Amino acid sequence: MKRRRVVDNDLLNYLKEKARSVRLGVIDALGVGNRGHLGGSMSCADIVAALYFYKMRRSSDKVNDPNRDRFIMSKGHSVLAQYAALAEAGFFDKDVLSTTKSLGSILQGHPERTTPGVEANTGSLGQGLSIGVGMALAGKADDRDYRIYVILGDGELAEGQVWEAAMAASHYTLDNLTAIVDMNGIQAMGKTRDRYSIQNISGRFAAFGWKTFEIDGHDMADIIEALDAAASARGLPSAIIARTIKGKGVNFAENKHTYHNNLLTAEDRANAIASVMSM
Repeated sequence: MKRRRVVDNDLLNYLKEKARSVRLGVIDALGVGNRGHLGGSMSCADIVAALYFYKMRRSSDKVNDPNRDRFIMSKGHSVLAQYAALAEAGFFDKDVLSTTKSLGSILQGHPERTTPGVEANTGSLGQGLSIGVGMALAGKADDRDYRIYVILGDGELAEGQVWEAAMAASHYTLDNLTAIVDMNGIQAMGKTRDRYSIQNISGRFAAFGWKTFEIDGHDMADIIEALDAAASARGLPSAIIARTIKGKGVNFAENKHTYHNNLLTAEDRANAIASVMSM
């Protein structure tokens, strides 16, 4: 989207540091020698940071506050970014990140509602937007002003249920719902355009009756302006199409499908931390 206002530099610097903390948290959650989804977690880290530390109304002191904003990681394999944000926001201790995917841990490979701050079990792709529609309908029915944010992957848009949910959201004028597409262009087996090409994503959402925004998903000013504009839209749901880089911040993993789901050696981990710190 075309930038229309100047964003406070202190706010931008604060959110950039939070995004760095999220990326470092992803590395902590992945650990050494454990296979996990680095690429997609890193590509949406800036968006997740902006949601948790700028836009969403929620608190670790009132996890089940009925007026809280809701967040759904529909592409559940990228939950490491959400775990890192939740830890940074105080929903659980940061030391817990290192237990991710361990037996008995509250942090598993995909989102589960047993984790403090997680609103929905996801991981079977294509279902998160439908859950978001249900939550948005409930908010309208209960006359509450909370908002629902759903992050989807661009590869996930091949699931037909996404578009059924998009039609429903438009029909019911769910202006309390924002979908954010993490358009990093790469999925598990290669480039999205080669595996199942979905072109003109913004135009498709617009055709289904959504207000749409196209942004640089690593430009924090773009992100927060789009989130603000989406929250101000009336009478229709909003879709933010965010152009991102798979593995963003970890220089040896950027734009490589092999890091969709991979492990880090001790040396890799050290290099990944150094790369994030140098951003």
